[in-house]
Amino acid sequence: MKIKKWSLNPFMENTYLLYDDSKEAVLVDPGNSNQAEDKAIIDFINEENLILNCILLTHAHIDHIMGLKSITDKYPVNVYLHPEDLVIYNNAEKTAQMYGLPYNPSFVEPKEMNINAGFNFGNSDLEIRFVPGHAPGHVVFINHASKTIIAGDTLFKGSIGRTDLAFGNHELLISSIKSELFTLPNEYTIFSGHGAETDIGSEKTSNPFF
Repeated sequence: MKIKKWSLNPFMENTYLLYDDSKEAVLVDPGNSNQAEDKAIIDFINEENLILNCILLTHAHIDHIMGLKSITDKYPVNVYLHPEDLVIYNNAEKTAQMYGLPYNPSFVEPKEMNINAGFNFGNSDLEIRFVPGHAPGHVVFINHASKTIIAGDTLFKGSIGRTDLAFGNHELLISSIKSELFTLPNEYTIFSGHGAETDIGSEKTSNPFF
């Protein structure tokens, strides 16, 4: 499985495209917020001759869903979200107004993410783990073949996701990371929702929150 990363919108949110030799792809957390950012994603999909299978959301904070409308207008694919995060998803327009952000609601009704079943596309398998705390329905996607984790806003290089936002829970996030992420092998690479990549081993030993 290959991973293409863009850092987008005023929050420098990391949007990821996962794809493999089958030419199938999934887009994770589309944060594109203007025409130039839309074009960067669409051009890459076209240049690589990829077929977009769906959109997967780690969670529904505004910086992770700003590009849903432009992408689903171009590619009418399903969007998957954990149901616990619908309360955040359904308030996205109000949140955008509060931050003064440009946001065109997609009005796409997300489909329920099946954690136990995982998700398969092309020749790739993703394990889904529930890691709440930053958001009530936060999940991460793990590809064991490439030893990679699409971690959203759970664990960062030297930090963790904010828990001072609505529905945040610091103790729950710490517990979730320990049980769902730190149980993975040390060499697994973490692709976070913001900032640079890191790995499980480094965060176990040097992250100040642990």
